[in-house]
Amino acid sequence: MMSHSSRSLLLAAAAATLVATGCGKHAPTPANVPPQPSAHTAQIGGEDVVRLERTPGTDSTKPEFVSATVLPGRGMNVFQITANIPGKGEVQLLASPTLEQAATKLNGGPDDLNGNASFSFGGAFLVPYPNRILGKLSPDGKTITTQWHGKTLTLPANWKGKKPGAPPHAMHGLILADQTQDVHTEKTADGETVTGVIHAGNFGGHWLSQTDLNFSIALTGSAVEATITAKNVGTEDEPLSIGWHPYFAIPSGDRHQAMIHIPAAQMAQVNNYDDVFPTGKLLPVKGTKFDFNAPEGKPLGDMFLDDNFSKLNRTDGSVVVNLTDPAFGYGLHIEGESPEIKTVQVYAPPEKSFTAIEEQFNFGDPFGKEWHGMDTGMVTLKPGQSVTWKCKLALFTPTKK
Repeated sequence: MMSHSSRSLLLAAAAATLVATGCGKHAPTPANVPPQPSAHTAQIGGEDVVRLERTPGTDSTKPEFVSATVLPGRGMNVFQITANIPGKGEVQLLASPTLEQAATKLNGGPDDLNGNASFSFGGAFLVPYPNRILGKLSPDGKTITTQWHGKTLTLPANWKGKKPGAPPHAMHGLILADQTQDVHTEKTADGETVTGVIHAGNFGGHWLSQTDLNFSIALTGSAVEATITAKNVGTEDEPLSIGWHPYFAIPSGDRHQAMIHIPAAQMAQVNNYDDVFPTGKLLPVKGTKFDFNAPEGKPLGDMFLDDNFSKLNRTDGSVVVNLTDPAFGYGLHIEGESPEIKTVQVYAPPEKSFTAIEEQFNFGDPFGKEWHGMDTGMVTLKPGQSVTWKCKLALFTPTKK
């Protein structure tokens, strides 16, 4: 087993050999050139960057994962994943800047309050709530309050829409800037695994009990598997949800022909695409432009998506969403394995060559009155109880037509 500190020294030593580039404007990094660590980014968020790696096999006809870069200093954000794609070489699978650029954004400044910059690229983990939570805004505009089983939760009001008068609300959880402890990497038969724990406590005074979060990110040639187990180590009941916010790249850059398959029968109606607040009404997708149930998927075209899909169909127990880039000969299965995963949030702006596919436990605004007491997917953890979220990525080559 290689210790985390030893890995950091190797990372820094390798990074020191990189050739520095000028500071003028450059074209975007091509999809087939993986991001490289630099001497200035051996640490982000006060913790060593971890790069899981494996030696590719000899069969060049099959796609396979090659590396995964994780940021323990930022809530175990899965910052980048690369894969060998037949005929294309090593390709970046997540829409992320370079590590050096990321380090300048993940700085705790005005655009990174509550760790907000963490969910602007890579794959941030969202705990103890993904998505939006509405509530009564404090006089100073910094927090909102909401109710769970008669108990008050006070949460950071860390997000709002861009339109004038958009109401501030809580978004995407409370571990975005958290440091991970006991980080260890270990070689496996076909790759590497990194583990760590966030002793989240009461999430900075915002939650009702004490929580420990155990993480595992495993890289093999055939899969990248992310697992989080949350345990209530306190003395009070607490609500808990887990989600992931990965920005999956469309490697060809041609978003119009990229296809997505979402095995969902319904979606949550929202007030608008600026606030994206649920109205509490669930709409059938069959026969609408939001029906992505066809096995081969449906082209994204110029469609804007920021929608929460539910009533999910499972394949061998998993919620399997597919992203296909026919122009690049690339396909990705996103497999939500935990039975508690009730919804999938999909964010796909037409001007960007990515789509965020977020397998999560809950609907948006899970404590909101608009749901009229419906089960919104939040798990109740009693003292000593645990819940596990698990998602697996698998590559495939789309069938040529």
